[in-house]
Amino acid sequence: MALSASSSALLRRLRRSSTVASSSVFRATFCSSSGSGPGPSQSAQLPSSIFGDDTEVANVPPLTTPKLFVSGLSKLTTDERLQGAFAPFGRILEAKVITDKVSGRSKGFGFVKYATIEEAEKARQEMNAKFLDGWVIFIDPAKPRQSKPAPQQDTRSSHAGFTTNKTVGWCG
Repeated sequence: MALSASSSALLRRLRRSSTVASSSVFRATFCSSSGSGPGPSQSAQLPSSIFGDDTEVANVPPLTTPKLFVSGLSKLTTDERLQGAFAPFGRILEAKVITDKVSGRSKGFGFVKYATIEEAEKARQEMNAKFLDGWVIFIDPAKPRQSKPAPQQDTRSSHAGFTTNKTVGWCG
């Protein structure tokens, strides 16, 4: 996918005039399962940067878990596409796109779990702010799931397991 001359000039001008701190993410690259990025058949070739250089993410804290949270996924991204995009960086134990229970489509985020923290760190550095299925994805460390508060029982019920209908009025 090629950028027009005006787009390239605009990106260069933005990059030069930007007062973005060194810790900011200023990188976007192409990674598509349709053949322009790393996949099972192209694992040696890394996605190219739209800026034409190897700008890296700076000042990112180290990972403490081999599980990554992937946000910004397309509604069409599947578990297989997610695994294919992350496979070049190490042995994947699990790649899961979180889906809606009713429609079965992606909710726009997922998780990738690697065998080691080093593999997860490499994947985070290489895949953060890349395009996957036409959408820019962002990689963060997965946080432990917080427990939900226990549901409170209705103390207004008249009998155990039964509730009374307290509707006022009658339509007949």
